[in-house]
Amino acid sequence: MIFSHYASWIGGSAALLTTIAFLPQAYKSYKTRDLSGISLPMYSILTLGVALWMIYGILISDWPLIVSNSITLCSSIVILSLKILQVKNGAPENT
Repeated sequence: MIFSHYASWIGGSAALLTTIAFLPQAYKSYKTRDLSGISLPMYSILTLGVALWMIYGILISDWPLIVSNSITLCSSIVILSLKILQVKNGAPENT
């Protein structure tokens, strides 16, 4: 029982930290529109992976997984969308 408590606390902390880790980059990218250091292939793969984690959470009804990956997905979609727009507008792509 004690182990389960620690495991839940560690899992919740990991979900919180990895979720909020994307927020500063999404905010900075949105405000400055500077995505020169962002890799389009990397963020495409990352966004797909986060979406799959969210779907997995839905399939197993794991709310912490669903919520944390939903927030992360929104943040990574902002960054990915801005990067795609930048590349479409002729900015050089850093891979």
